[in-house]
Amino acid sequence: MPRSEEAEAWANAVYSAIQEVPYGKVTSYGHIALLLGEPQRPRQVGVCLKHMPDPESGLEYNSATVPWQRVINSKGMISHRGPGSAERQADALRLEGVEVRSESMGEFHVDFSRYGWFPKHLPSEEGDSDGHDESD
Repeated sequence: MPRSEEAEAWANAVYSAIQEVPYGKVTSYGHIALLLGEPQRPRQVGVCLKHMPDPESGLEYNSATVPWQRVINSKGMISHRGPGSAERQADALRLEGVEVRSESMGEFHVDFSRYGWFPKHLPSEEGDSDGHDESD
């Protein structure tokens, strides 16, 4: 089912914002929503990631151009979106040097105090090219 024009604009804003998350850092679905001025929509950020186009789609934003692995839940846990998805995300983060702990219940956690990225504004809105703010 094709997305409405409004849904497509929202998804593109989400994907664009996620592209600004620096290599080796993570943020939350809620923080992406906050940065986009829609703090009540963290689940919609997750939905956009769950339904991100494949690279073969030819679309600008796809799973090869958007660092989807850098967005996790507000507790620092990688959300399960399907069989093997959490493990794949953990592996992708580890390739970036992010330490991912595996818990006994099969959950994967990242330490936000060490790897978190929570700027007040998107770097592109501030003209800040390195993606860091004073709290990093």
